[in-house]
Amino acid sequence: MAKIIIDANDSSIGRIGSYVAKKSLEGNEMIILNSEKAIISGNKTNNIEKYKRIRKMGGSALKGPFISKDTEKILKRCIRGMLPDYRKGRGREAWKRIKCYNGIPEEYKDEKLIKISRKAPVKKINLKELKEKL
Repeated sequence: MAKIIIDANDSSIGRIGSYVAKKSLEGNEMIILNSEKAIISGNKTNNIEKYKRIRKMGGSALKGPFISKDTEKILKRCIRGMLPDYRKGRGREAWKRIKCYNGIPEEYKDEKLIKISRKAPVKKINLKELKEKL
């Protein structure tokens, strides 16, 4: 169908995730730019401890959960949780239509970007800060 390009700068990853999951299930190709600038609302130390705890639970190579330190992968995993089943059926097809990038690649410099925003919360941490703390 259509290609929708989203600027994640100062946008909540939950709002981005729900919007992207819904639109990709409708058949749109979703491209998310500036994923390192997306924010997670809440207390910084609580969010950092949460992600550290989840990463430690990884165990051996055959067990999960597997959470990367890369900011675009953290955002994409958030979106994955909002899809029906990313391993088969329409969830898999929607998952294939989602692409996340840090910064803005050359091919999308002149494109029109959609901004998903709301009033920024007082307590927040962006994904770039989270990556540095992990």
